[in-house]
Amino acid sequence: MADPYHNNIYHQGDGDSYGTYGQGGQDGYGYQTDYPPQEEDAASDATEGHDEEDQMYEGEYQGIPHPDEVKAARRAARAKARTVADAVSEQEELAEQYEDIMEDCGHGKFQWTLFVVLGLALMADSVECFVVALVLPSAEKDMCLSHAEKGMLGLIVFLGMMFGAFIWGGLADKVGRRKCLIIVLAMNCISAFFSSFAQGYGFFLFFRLFSGIGIGGSVPIVYSYFSEFLQMNKRGEHLSWLCMFWMMGGIYASFTAWGIIPRYGWGFSMGTEFQFHSWRVFVLVCALPAIAAFVGLIFMPESPRFLLENAKHDEAWMILKQVHDTNWRAKGEPERVFTVTHIKIPKTQEDEFIEIQTATGTAFQRWVVRTLTLTKLKTISLLLLLVVYFSFYGLSVWFPDMIKHLQHEEYESKLKVFHREKVEQFHFNFSLENQVHKEGEYINDKYIDKNMKSVKFEDSLFVDCFFENIRSTETIFENCTIRSTVFYDTDLYEEKFIDCTFENVTFLHNKKGCHLDYEEENDVLVYLVSFLGSLAVLPGNIISALFMDKIGRIKIIGGSMLISAGCTFFLFLSFSQAAIIAWQCLFCGVSVAAWNGIQVITVELYPASKRATAFGVLNAICKLAAILGSSIFASFVGITKVIPILLSCIALVGGGVLALKLPETREKVLL
Repeated sequence: MADPYHNNIYHQGDGDSYGTYGQGGQDGYGYQTDYPPQEEDAASDATEGHDEEDQMYEGEYQGIPHPDEVKAARRAARAKARTVADAVSEQEELAEQYEDIMEDCGHGKFQWTLFVVLGLALMADSVECFVVALVLPSAEKDMCLSHAEKGMLGLIVFLGMMFGAFIWGGLADKVGRRKCLIIVLAMNCISAFFSSFAQGYGFFLFFRLFSGIGIGGSVPIVYSYFSEFLQMNKRGEHLSWLCMFWMMGGIYASFTAWGIIPRYGWGFSMGTEFQFHSWRVFVLVCALPAIAAFVGLIFMPESPRFLLENAKHDEAWMILKQVHDTNWRAKGEPERVFTVTHIKIPKTQEDEFIEIQTATGTAFQRWVVRTLTLTKLKTISLLLLLVVYFSFYGLSVWFPDMIKHLQHEEYESKLKVFHREKVEQFHFNFSLENQVHKEGEYINDKYIDKNMKSVKFEDSLFVDCFFENIRSTETIFENCTIRSTVFYDTDLYEEKFIDCTFENVTFLHNKKGCHLDYEEENDVLVYLVSFLGSLAVLPGNIISALFMDKIGRIKIIGGSMLISAGCTFFLFLSFSQAAIIAWQCLFCGVSVAAWNGIQVITVELYPASKRATAFGVLNAICKLAAILGSSIFASFVGITKVIPILLSCIALVGGGVLALKLPETREKVLL
């Protein structure tokens, strides 16, 4: 009896062969399986007593086709499509062959394990986007940050992620998906550790930049890596499920921030030079998803598709066999044999223009040519990503800024103004907040163990006063005259006295840094908004995952964008904090479907040799769009909300129409 596993040739109908994995020699790479031929009367222990012809598929009486029949039908359809086509490139032949191999390997335990590991890596990227915004209200007090420094801290993370996506996407196609992902996760973990202990603004800024450069490469690598372990009919659904980890990262960051940062006692100090407050504990905790993903990746193999593209056939075959055996063993069919004996060798062919530049240009010119070539491949996908990033990140910044603006307006409406008050020999035994004192006279008064928040003394006179253990926030003295007064153990330093006159004034043991009562000052609304915004995308994630392979990527993207554009008009009706939070949740829940669809179709539009590079270039450009969107939308807070809403609406409508021009990739093998 001939060995049925010698060549993986699929027969159908009239006996025509389909799907041969090469013929060895020049066009293929052959393998000897570990399974010896069996005699006709031989049977393994696993199959003894079971005649294959006598076995009945349990779904036959219900009219449910056998999985093998479905698989054969899909292969027949692809074979028919190939015969209709005038010519099939070697790249397409390799893609068809690889799709057949993945179908034989099945979808099971291996893919779900990799799904969790890569999901944690994607979760780490999401956490990185949230961490600075969540710690900023506390960090700005701890390090006395100015408005410009706060803006730079928020910007530097996105700049780092932009460069990271650009760099690591290209390296993943040269060095390997797994190896690059391990490096970027290690960078994120190391940076999180050092930034949590950094006392100065400069060091903290540097480590957040370094962390962004690292984790910025995770998105293009994760999607490219996971897609190459999925068969065609599972790809859209499971890549969409993977997107849900981004939502989980936002929930994790906001929930842990809510539970840790307001706990001021969760820290320690070593004198006045080293402070480790609760927000620094939160920065450490945010590194846990990256640490977990890093550990998990150690036990995961490299993408076999990447190995095949780089002529590492033995390694690729061993990994494919591992995937096959792991899945079928977990399904209770350990007797299934990995039947692939030949894998076609891809020929590395680059664009002719790139080859010319490689021979004649400098390294920088070659890099520019390769980048421009990739961006020209699918201009529409780039434009769609720009629209989504511009609108999503722009409104993501606009929503919380509008809430802060409304809070500020409400706070200012409660401002107390005192004119020409005269206070003599008085001991202030209460804190001062949200007050303006104009042209007052304060003689022989004492301010001891008190907080001052948003207090302004203007054109006032202080004579023989005593200030001790004062903690202040947004408190200034403007055009005041201060005589024979002592400031002992306060944080009232020179910058808080504007155009003031000092006569016989003493400053003793001034406090360094901005000392703030975290338990009173931390606004839980910051964490609540972040938590609800992240949780709101759950319905959109579920819908996109369930229907991505059923109705197609184009309808998901176009429909989501157009509905999101409609949601933006309801923002004209938002006049309260609750209304803005509600519309934020609705917008996030609807727009995430377009986000997921674009991530899926971006993976499918590019060949394996350029997939991570192209994804990285697009992601980097879109991070720039996110920065511009955030800056533009934030500049209109408190001025008008018409322009941000119209910008988002026009961009989303244009994106929804533009999505119709993209090719549908639902039933196409991964090149």
